[in-house]
Amino acid sequence: MNTNIEGSRFSTNRPVIMARAFTVAGFLLVVVTMTLTTLSQTVPVLTITPLGTNQFSIAITNNIGTATYDLQWTPVLASPDYPWTWAAPGTPGQTNYLLNMQGYDAAFFRTILDTNTIPLWEAANPNNPSLGILTVTIDSPTNGAALQ
Repeated sequence: MNTNIEGSRFSTNRPVIMARAFTVAGFLLVVVTMTLTTLSQTVPVLTITPLGTNQFSIAITNNIGTATYDLQWTPVLASPDYPWTWAAPGTPGQTNYLLNMQGYDAAFFRTILDTNTIPLWEAANPNNPSLGILTVTIDSPTNGAALQ
């Protein structure tokens, strides 16, 4: 006995209903799995440990595999007189740094994730890694004269 109503887009055919149910269940499983995976990942954490007079051990935990992190520091936050400067460039996979901050009573650190193989301090524009490495070409003087 066919119970389909003429013109209805809903099927009462059991195999069709089961196929649709499994499709919806699979989709929901993928969404839940992706959400839980995203929520379970934590951001990298910077741990700073004083080692004595003016020396600090800085460790990055929850790092992203073999990512490259560059450390920056400033003695005063949010001051144009003390901009962020390079404390230590990182190498791929490096998560531990040892810094000597002689002459400073306070120091604030941050890390920057380097997204390509060029160290940020060599980049043409650290805010745009697609530009590549900074190169300087001197066209003049071409007579071999020394530049001062």
